[in-house]
Amino acid sequence: MDRELAKQYNPKDVEDRIYKMWLDGKYFHAKREAGKDTYTIVIPPPNITGQLHMGHALDNTLQDILIRFKRMQGFDTLWLPGTDHASIATEAKIVEAMKKEGVSKADIGRDGFLERAWAWKKQYGGRIIEQLKKLGSSCDWDRERFTLDEGCNKAVNEVFVNLYEKGLIYRGERIINWCPHCKTSISDAEVEYEEQAGHFWHLRYPFKDGSGYLELATTRPETLLGDTAVAVNPNDERYRDIIGKTLILPIVHREIPVVADDYVETDFGTGVVKITPAHDPNDFEVGLRHNLPVINVLTDDAHIVEDYPKYKGMDRFEARKAIVADLEAEGALVKVEDYTHNVGTCYRCGTTVEPRVSKQWFVKMKPLATPAINAVKDGETKFVPQRFEKVYFHWLENIKDWCISRQLWWGHRIPAWYCADCGEITVSKETAHCCAKCGSKNIEQDPDTLDTWFSSALWPFSTLGWPDKDAEDFKHYYPTNTLVTGYDIIPFWVMRMMFSGLEHTGEVPFNTVLIHGLVRDSQGRKMSKSLGNGVDPLEVIDEYGADALRFSLATGNSPGNDMRYIPERVEASRNFANKLWNAARFIMMNLNDDSIIPLNPDAFALEDKWIISKFNTLVADVTENLEKFELGLAIGKLYDFIWDVFCDWYIEICKSRLNGDEKEAADTARSVLTYVYTNILALLHPFMPFITEEIWQSMPHGDAEALMVSKWPTFNKDFCYEAEEADFEKIMAVIKAVRNRRAEMNVPPSKKAKVCIASPNADTFKLGTSYICRLAYASEVVTGDSFDEAGSVRIVTDAATIFMPMSELVDFEKELVRLGKELETANKDRAFFEGKLNNQGFVAKAPAAVVEQQRQSLAKVLDKIKMLEDSINEIKAQM
Repeated sequence: MDRELAKQYNPKDVEDRIYKMWLDGKYFHAKREAGKDTYTIVIPPPNITGQLHMGHALDNTLQDILIRFKRMQGFDTLWLPGTDHASIATEAKIVEAMKKEGVSKADIGRDGFLERAWAWKKQYGGRIIEQLKKLGSSCDWDRERFTLDEGCNKAVNEVFVNLYEKGLIYRGERIINWCPHCKTSISDAEVEYEEQAGHFWHLRYPFKDGSGYLELATTRPETLLGDTAVAVNPNDERYRDIIGKTLILPIVHREIPVVADDYVETDFGTGVVKITPAHDPNDFEVGLRHNLPVINVLTDDAHIVEDYPKYKGMDRFEARKAIVADLEAEGALVKVEDYTHNVGTCYRCGTTVEPRVSKQWFVKMKPLATPAINAVKDGETKFVPQRFEKVYFHWLENIKDWCISRQLWWGHRIPAWYCADCGEITVSKETAHCCAKCGSKNIEQDPDTLDTWFSSALWPFSTLGWPDKDAEDFKHYYPTNTLVTGYDIIPFWVMRMMFSGLEHTGEVPFNTVLIHGLVRDSQGRKMSKSLGNGVDPLEVIDEYGADALRFSLATGNSPGNDMRYIPERVEASRNFANKLWNAARFIMMNLNDDSIIPLNPDAFALEDKWIISKFNTLVADVTENLEKFELGLAIGKLYDFIWDVFCDWYIEICKSRLNGDEKEAADTARSVLTYVYTNILALLHPFMPFITEEIWQSMPHGDAEALMVSKWPTFNKDFCYEAEEADFEKIMAVIKAVRNRRAEMNVPPSKKAKVCIASPNADTFKLGTSYICRLAYASEVVTGDSFDEAGSVRIVTDAATIFMPMSELVDFEKELVRLGKELETANKDRAFFEGKLNNQGFVAKAPAAVVEQQRQSLAKVLDKIKMLEDSINEIKAQM
């Protein structure tokens, strides 16, 4: 055991070395220990395209705190790490890189593209894992998984086939969300809505028989090319006589019918709606009910198709302008009205999404959603905070069928083969070589891949060996315990894991979902590239150390709430680490050897019982906070105890015994110091693992090889010294009160003064005489029932009234001179502020906040003048 600690804590000298020690010791590795309760967390797998950002840092700090806490409590813990293949994001990165080489996907084909993709994954995919290690993440790296690895692919195919055979996966033509930039379908959960300024174009469609027009409005005039009807509500008296009549579609001049449908709202606009089944989800449903043609007018990249020669090849927004101009020329444009509305955008690239009809694969959601809703309602899985259940229920109760096919090459390829001879679809867990119906070998696999979230939904059990139900990890660690994630992916991921776990394993995948908020900048803004306000956690770690970053992220953290990243908070956390380090150096300098001095309660002084009792309460409180996922409260209590109670009070009080001649008293102080401090390190370890491990390894400790696998402190009823704790708190209150009053009076510590304490608890304060003399700079301490107040400074605490002779504290002549100068300055300030506030021009023209600030400054100056005048009068009365 190395007894020497450097004079200053330098994280760069410690963190990599300590992390290697943990890895070499296999302390992160889950051992499937019989007879132990398990505690399992599966990491939300970061994308292989990703680099560590503050959201990752927060998410993984919270997970690491929980897993380290449970590991020290004696649980058989598994924190399973891994990464996500991120179909859309990764393919976009690779296509972008190929573009710079002048190469396209079509040039190299699917196999050539996938070779490049796997090479890219090999080069960059592990980057974020190494960054997570820098944060101190104690994942079981021997079990690291990848959503596109062989085991996950086996699970994906198993699920796809099972759902297909149950009729819960089907292929059909439906309206889907299409991203023209990513050129793939995306699910409803992947559409982000943003408010955009737009227009209502009011148009009129003429009747074929020349009897007039129908007026309607649209926000997307370019889709008019695909209109196949106009709809009115069957109960709308205004239009009852025109149902079934024929209109002429402006500029296209196609005949379209007027249909009656309850979908149309009679009190919105004119009560007339154009129906474009290929480009609007509601219109698609109307089209199905009325057997309307479906006319697609846009290409994959949102340009007009060749069927409309005048507009073909135009971008949708360019075509919009041209079509509006032609409508106006034809007399079909009535007016244009400004309109603000929510527009769906791709969550990956921000492009405006196009609803379009397409043949895709879907999961039938209603039968899967119901058990997932009931599991949360019945308490099998709980959300922390509970209010996020509403988000979960909202999505599941209003869910539509999930479009799971993506027009991408990077991902799990859909395990379906089409027979060119008989048209049969063969769905198989293994690669199909012939048609399941006719035996023909003339079959071709579906070119599409599955939505990334399809494989992510299986993460809690596919990573543990499922579908092999006899897999040891699956049997031992599933269901998992806590999922830690942000509120923004409840619809993407949480609900999908829930219904997948219930459907395929018969159990919920986790019993608790701990929701955290976003990490915003110091002004409360979302961190983004466009604002340039992002903070690189690795740069923070390089400057301040991982522990300081972790501590600042945990401090003030409240489940479900956004938090602000404030650089000063990281600096304060670094200062706290230095305080902890200096306390260790002090204790170690006062230890005689490496042996642990056992506690001897019979020898405890009053201050020992006070600190032991306070610490005992701290253990209970911090443990309870962590069990309730109140991590911010736990770290706040630790901070206050370490900085204020232990360092500023107990260490200071101990010094006289450590430096005294009584060996037993000194040894008792050493034993209590070491006991409390080493256990502080244990409580603090989940939050600040590196510095606590480094100090613990340098101090006398028990049999454990490392702090991270030592035992978590527990509440000890024998260490409850409530009466002694209360007595010492009374003594502390006197010391604080005297020190504060002396500071107010500018009395230097070197000037001692008699302290008289009037209290019915006089015996308590007699016990505290030595502390009060040393820490309150008393020349002597006298206790009693009452004292003569004449010529004394009087201070009141909850348990005592304190008197100090004024003459012993102050040189009256010098103090009057000092107070007089301060009063002169204060009166000048008063004249300045009153002058500004009496100036009507200033009051009228200055911003209200500035005027109010001047008023507050004047009020403070007036208070100071009164205090100074009272002090002067008090001194004069004593002279």
